[in-house]
Amino acid sequence: MLLCVNVFLLLLLVSALAASSEELSMDAQWQNWKVMHRKEYNGLDEEPIRRAIWEKNLQLINTHNKEYELGMHSYELGMNHFGDMTPEEVTEKMTGLLVPPVRNSNNTFTPDTDLRKLPKAIDYRKLGYVTSVKDQGSCGSCWAFSTAGALEGQLMKTTGQLVSLSPQNLVDCVTENSGCGGGYMTNAFEYIKENQGIESEEAYPYVGQEGQCAYTPAGRAATCRGYREIKEGSELALQAAVAKVGPVSIGIDATQYSFLFYRRGVYYDRNCNKDDINHAVLLVGYGVTKRGKKYWIVKNR
Repeated sequence: MLLCVNVFLLLLLVSALAASSEELSMDAQWQNWKVMHRKEYNGLDEEPIRRAIWEKNLQLINTHNKEYELGMHSYELGMNHFGDMTPEEVTEKMTGLLVPPVRNSNNTFTPDTDLRKLPKAIDYRKLGYVTSVKDQGSCGSCWAFSTAGALEGQLMKTTGQLVSLSPQNLVDCVTENSGCGGGYMTNAFEYIKENQGIESEEAYPYVGQEGQCAYTPAGRAATCRGYREIKEGSELALQAAVAKVGPVSIGIDATQYSFLFYRRGVYYDRNCNKDDINHAVLLVGYGVTKRGKKYWIVKNR
């Protein structure tokens, strides 16, 4: 009987030690993550809340990646600087696409080619049409980065020069949009057309908040003669636009936690909703995997 008690106590001790080790490991991960992403919190009340969100996100990531190893998903997730935020918070602070209820049907892109003869794959990153990935910060300016990226591609196509254009110029000066409060890309293209130019990133640097419009022709790096919208829901027309024109401004659903923590692979989430389009990005190519799975290549800011 005494032996049984001793064994029971030993099992309790081993279990307690394992839990303590796991907790220390989680503490270490949390501290390392805070240092890596320069996270600081106000007061003693905020950090436990943020850590609880971070732990929940970490569990979701780890569960997803175990399923990925079993072949249940086509992409991996990874912890990043969004780790202490909910999808709702990220949507509120770091997206910013405001799709108008009515779009101009008279300004639609019409492919002038046999869609069956389009290239099977194209990647404008390899062709030098795409500038480096940037960070919009806590400003709903995704529409400005998407607009600038599409025009950067056209500038490269027509002049052979890859120049980073200024999202801040658009945030400050496009009165039809709401700056960090969100906007739509056609309003930005229209501004550039009417303004007869947009400045370079170097001449008009990004600060991540709204300011007074400070555009000067001396810093102009590109102009826009016109733009077209692609018919909603037509992936063939979108493919034709990418193949024949260049990088294209598009909107996506960025409300899924899987999108926030995407690391690599072919992203697909069955919960993606075409009625939740809230984030502007840049479509820079497309292709087909060795297993025949088609994919788009997207630059996120």
